[in-house]
This record gives sequence, structure tokens and C-alpha cells, in this order.
Amino acid sequence: MVASPTGMTSAEAAARLDAEGPNELPQPDRRTLARIVLEVLREPMLALLIGGGGVYLALGDTKEAIILMAFACLSIVITVVQEARTERVLEALRDLTSPRALVIRDGERQRIPGRDVVRGDLIVLAEGDRVPADARLIEAQDLQADESLLTGESAPARKRASDAAPTKALVSGDDRVYSGALIVRGGGLAEVTATGPRSEIGKIGKSLASLETEAPRLQTQTRRLVIIAATFGGVVSALVVALYWILRGNGLDALLAGIAIGMSMLPEEFPVVLTVFMAMGAWRISQARVLTRRAAAIESLGSATVLCTDKTGTLTQNRMAIAQLRRDGETFSIGPDSKILPTAAAENLTFGALACAPAPFDPMEKAFLALARQTGAPPPRGEIVRVYPLRPDCLVVTQVWATADGERIVAAKGAPEDIVALCRLPPSTRTKLAATVDDMAASGLRVLGVARADFTGADLPEVQKDFNFEFLGLVGLADPIRADVPAAVAECRSAGIRVVMITGDYPATALAIARQAGISSEDHLTGREIEGLSDEALAARIRKTSVFARIMPDQKLRVVEALKAGGEVVAMTGDGVNDALSLKAAHIGVAMGGRGTDVAREASSIVLLDDDFGSIVKTVRLGRRIYDNLRKAMSFIFAVHVPIAGLALAPLFLGAPILFGPVHIAFLEMIIDPVCSLVFEAETEEDGLMRRPPRDPAEPLFSVSMILWGLFQGALALALTATIYVIALGRGVPGDEVRALVFFSLVIAIVALILVNRSTDASLLKAVLRPNPALAITLPAVAAMLAASLLWQTLRDLFRFGPLHADDLSLSLGVGLTVLVVSESLKAARNVFLARRSA
Repeated sequence: MVASPTGMTSAEAAARLDAEGPNELPQPDRRTLARIVLEVLREPMLALLIGGGGVYLALGDTKEAIILMAFACLSIVITVVQEARTERVLEALRDLTSPRALVIRDGERQRIPGRDVVRGDLIVLAEGDRVPADARLIEAQDLQADESLLTGESAPARKRASDAAPTKALVSGDDRVYSGALIVRGGGLAEVTATGPRSEIGKIGKSLASLETEAPRLQTQTRRLVIIAATFGGVVSALVVALYWILRGNGLDALLAGIAIGMSMLPEEFPVVLTVFMAMGAWRISQARVLTRRAAAIESLGSATVLCTDKTGTLTQNRMAIAQLRRDGETFSIGPDSKILPTAAAENLTFGALACAPAPFDPMEKAFLALARQTGAPPPRGEIVRVYPLRPDCLVVTQVWATADGERIVAAKGAPEDIVALCRLPPSTRTKLAATVDDMAASGLRVLGVARADFTGADLPEVQKDFNFEFLGLVGLADPIRADVPAAVAECRSAGIRVVMITGDYPATALAIARQAGISSEDHLTGREIEGLSDEALAARIRKTSVFARIMPDQKLRVVEALKAGGEVVAMTGDGVNDALSLKAAHIGVAMGGRGTDVAREASSIVLLDDDFGSIVKTVRLGRRIYDNLRKAMSFIFAVHVPIAGLALAPLFLGAPILFGPVHIAFLEMIIDPVCSLVFEAETEEDGLMRRPPRDPAEPLFSVSMILWGLFQGALALALTATIYVIALGRGVPGDEVRALVFFSLVIAIVALILVNRSTDASLLKAVLRPNPALAITLPAVAAMLAASLLWQTLRDLFRFGPLHADDLSLSLGVGLTVLVVSESLKAARNVFLARRSA
């Protein structure tokens, strides 16, 4: 049924909007501020800190209670600020890309927000408009739509009205336009048939809800370790509380001792440090215009083994450029620096440009005018007096120009076979030209023919075929590759990452772009071939195939799933709705933010704001650096927990008063450890970072060797500090002085562990020469905190520290120096052993 020319009434539109909902795409995985806070509140360390604060309040010690509560807020703030900022930026991107629509309501044209368009609305389409909803064309005048966001096809699709009379000048193609498409030529009137989740874009968006995003591997491993440690620490804490209560008869002191033991054994720094690393990584990469929706995905991208990329708009610029001109058997190749063309090629280009609209939206017409400007072709003289648009029976555009002296210039361009027919060329010539067209198409070019005619009569003919056309030649257009793509692909290859192209374009075009990008093009698969393969056969073919052409969204998803099933860590880039399913299914989804759709961005983990493919390589480099430095930080945290837990338990076995309370443990773990861990985050990358293969996806973050190395260093620090503790107790040193001496020795040992763990391969001397601004800030900050706790009476009372003398400080420094020398010597011996075994 054809809609009324007056359109819907405002009342009808409002009722339908209420009944069917706004014209918005599904937006899964939206995280509110409250949801982010709730996720952080699940951390077990917060319960211990709050419990310790409650006990201090029961004891009447308000200062300690306030400090513990402040520590409890620290990890919440770190995560919430970063995640909330990311969601705000995404919301801004969503608003910027939301289209507006020109509709007919109450018999008048109205410009309304795209979200208010309803089914049954009449929408007016013109060149440059973004289609706000799926619609059926009622009127169409030479209308072409760029549907690359939906189909992956870079060439505009020709459209026609469904009820058009045979006499109308219409293009061939279907009678539907789809939400998100761009009108690049002509205009028309269409009746909306589907909005929001019922549109083609929306259907893909709805299917995203059935795909579960995989939890980041580091987060999963970290949580598992924290849960195990929390369970073990909880059991030990309960035993400590029971023993203190039975042996010493003081319930509140027993509870404080149990909380201190639990805090010392719970490695709550792991999630805190992981959050800091990811937040800092997100900040660093944001300087390269990359937005991280899920910060942990940066680390995952550093372990990627396969990078699946779309072609249109990702590897290519999503704009057409003339790559080749052919005339009279000669081929003229066009490059970005082409300035002067031979006369034959220049005439071919000039008349092709004269057949273009003066201010075109069609990307192919833009290519003609751009090359004309680049080569200094003379601008058109006079004005256009008549345009013969594309017709179903003749896919040629002809424009007639009238010059100031009365001359008529006729220029035509279009499908080669129709241009040949207009020029009335003999069959032998047609056969040769058809072979030439096939050869150009096999190189990935889109081919147009160009012709000219002179006209001296008074009245122009009604149809194009009545002109006496002269064939000028062929023009080959290509969607040019981004300038930085070949270098980025080469760096991925050196890093052991296979780049795979998955596109909806033709195989010849895909293979041509793959060769230009440096992607292996020895074998390729089409969507039709994939349909005929079983999962097992596809898994076998996919191991040696890097180009997939004429792929539909469900087939793209199948390719990604097959790669994952083969043990690959898959990163997927894309910008269109046709990429959304695979973006979410991949381990890491990387969306193009500049021209990408809302669905693609919502499904992704990382958004490239400026659509720069080279930024992906920067993200890979950063991800590897983050992982290296994170392992250093985790090894360091393992090491420092050994002496902290050991010294918290020591008084129980020695029958001495509590050495460290919850305030001391919280100070160490929530201030010193995270601050020191920033040193590892700022550490520069190891040599050869991008010349080594990706790590084994099954490799755990907490490997046995890393745990043993951390435990050894911690045991060394514990042995030295515990020796000082026992000797001090044996000599009858006052309890407050013992506490200060042991605490100072422990902190200096921690500083020594930082210096040892800055590099896993380089020596201490080489590591010291590396620039690290965080280290230059951290060491003075730690010294200042120690000095304040010793010299500022308020802090001394809070920590219950006694005075320290010069010999005490010398003893503490000796502990740190011993830890440094012994650990560094063992690290050097370990590296020599590993090098010999590798050789």
C-alpha cells in the first residue's frame, strides 16, 4: 500500500512511537555508575578493611577507623573514574553519529531526530543524507546508496521505486533503502517499514545479546588466586583469633590480630594493581586516539595471534580513486603523485569529469574531479544544460554543457558495455574491450567507460542513443589502501601475528588489496565455499587461508569462531554493522570510531577514534609491554607478602605483643605497594619486544617459575627482618622501637625488591640507566613517608613507633643492601642458565 502524500499525522506518529519504541539500535553492555561501583565492592579486601575499621571504632580509636575507611575507598575511586570516563566518551560518540531525518507529517516537511522516526513515516532522501530507518522507495530519481556499513561493499547500490511507471528515469536495483546507508546520488521519497531493533541493522544488534563476552584472562586468573588466598587466609585468621582469645583472653585484640593476619595474607593488591595497569595503559594509548571500552582488552591484544580485519574503511580509505586509464590499447597508471598526463589519457579524464555532477556525493565522481584537480585539467566551461540520468536499459550518465560561444559539449560515462553500445563499435572491437574490462576487474578495479559527442542542432534529443558518440577509453577506479597499512601489517608479521582479511567484496578486489597490504594471498575462501564446508574442513582450510571474500555476517562469525576453536587469540577490527557479531565474538573487538556504527562500537573492546589502522600495532606493542611489566609487578607482590605475613604471625609463635596491626598492614598494602607498582607500569619495554612471537594463550600469568622467584625473594627479606626482630626482642628493646625498626627494615627491603624486579633480563646497572619517571618520584616519596612517620608525632602515635637511632637506620639499610645483592646475583645466574639451555 502506498502511503498518503500528506504522511502521518503527529498524533498517529506519537502513538506509534509509544507502541513500538524509539528508532534506536540495541545498546548492550551499558554500564551505569552504580553498576561499576557494585563490581568494585565485591572485592574481599574491602570487607576486611571495613571490618578492621569497625573493630577500631569499638575500641574507641577513631583515627585508625577513619584511615582504614579511606583506604577502602581508594580502589573504588581508581576503577570508577576510568570506567565512567570511558562510557561518557562513548555516549558522546553515539550522539555525534545519530542521524536526523526529514519526514512528511501533517502534509508538511519536518526535520526530526532520527530516534523519533516511526514505521509508516514518509522520509525525504537527498544526496548526503544518512537513511534513518529501513524503508521502501515510492519515488526515486537517479538514486544510489552507499551501504558499505551494512554489506561491506564499497560501491554504491542503485535503487528504484517499487511502483515507478516505465517512463520514469530510474536506476536498476532493489526498491529498499536501509538504516545507516548514505545517499550518494539523487534523491527520493520512501515509506518507513522497520525501525530500531526491527531494522536490518537492529536485527544484527539484537543477536549480539546472545553472545557472551569472554572475561579477560588476567582478571579471571587474578580473581581465582585472590579467592584461593582469601580462603586460606580466612582459615588462618580464624585460627589466630581462636588462639589469641584462648591464650590471652582479649576478644577485641584477638579480632584485630586475626584481621591483620587476613590482610597480610590476602593479595588484594593484585586486582588493585591490575586496575591501575589497565587504567594507565588506557590513558597512554588514548594519546594515540584509541578509546578502551574495557581496559583489560589492551593486555589481551598484546597476546593476539590472529588479527581479523575488514577491508572497506579499515584497510582502505572507503573512498574511490582513479588507478588506471586505458585508451587505444595503452595503459596509463595513476599514482598519488601523478601530475601530467599524456594527451590521450587527459582527454579520457576530462570528459569523464564533465559527466560528473559539479558537487558530487558519489565517491566515483569525486575521484574523477579529484584527479582532474591533481593533474591540472582545465575546469569546465559554461554550464550544464541537460542531464541524461542512468536508466534501467542504459547505465550511463550523459551531461550536455553549453559554452559561452554557443558550442555544445556532450560527455558520457557509465557501464563499459552500455558505453560501447552507444558508440556503435564493431563486434571485434567490443570483444577486445570486454577482455580488457575483465583484465582490469581481475586487478580489483571498478571499470567505467567514457565517451564524447558534439552537437550542433537546436533541440537536444530525448534519449542518449541519438547522439553520435565517440569512444574515448576506460577508467579503472579502486578504493585506495591506507598509507600506513603495509607497514602496520609488516610489523604484525614480525611480531608473529597473522593478519586475516574478511570482506564482503569480490575475490579479485580482496586479493588485490591483500597484495598491496602485504597480507598472504596464496589461498582464499568465499562465503559460498564456506557454506559447503563442515566445521572440521573449515578449521583445516582456515589455518592456511588469509583472505575471505564475499562473506556474510554469519559466515564472518563462523570464521572467527573457527579460529578461536583452533586455539588462536583473535582480534577483530571493523566499522560496519556487518562486523558487530564477530567483534563481540572475538577475544578483542576493535571498532573504527570515526565512521563506525553504534552497534560496532558497543560490541567492541577498543575503539580507534581516528580510524588509523596503524594504531592497532601501537596497541599490540603496549599490550605486550603491559603484560611484561604486570608480571614483574605480580612477582614483586608475591615477594613482599611473604615477609608481611611472616612478621604478622611471628608474635603469635614468640608469645610477644602484636607487632603490626591493621593500620600498618593497610599502609603497606594500600599505599606503598600500589605506589611502588607504578614503577613497573612506567618501565620501558624490553629489547626485542615486537620481534618475539605471541605468548602461548594457555600460559598462566602466575607461572610456577614466577611464583618460586617471588617466594625466594620474600623468604630472603623475611629471614633478615625476622632475625632483626628476634634479636631486638632478646635484647629487651622497647616494643615501640622494635616495631619501628622492623617496619623500616621491611620497607627498605621492599625498595630493594623494586630495583631487582625492574627487569627480568637486564642487569641492575642496565636497568638503572633506563629512564623511569615514576621511580624518580617513588623513591623520594617512600623516604618522605618514612621520615614523616618517624619525625611527625601524630603519625608516630598513630603507628605506635618509638625513636630510631643512627645504628638502627644503618641496620635497616644493610637489610636492603643484602636483599639487593643476593637477589641480583641469583637473577644473573638464572639468566645464564636459561640462555645456555636455550642455546
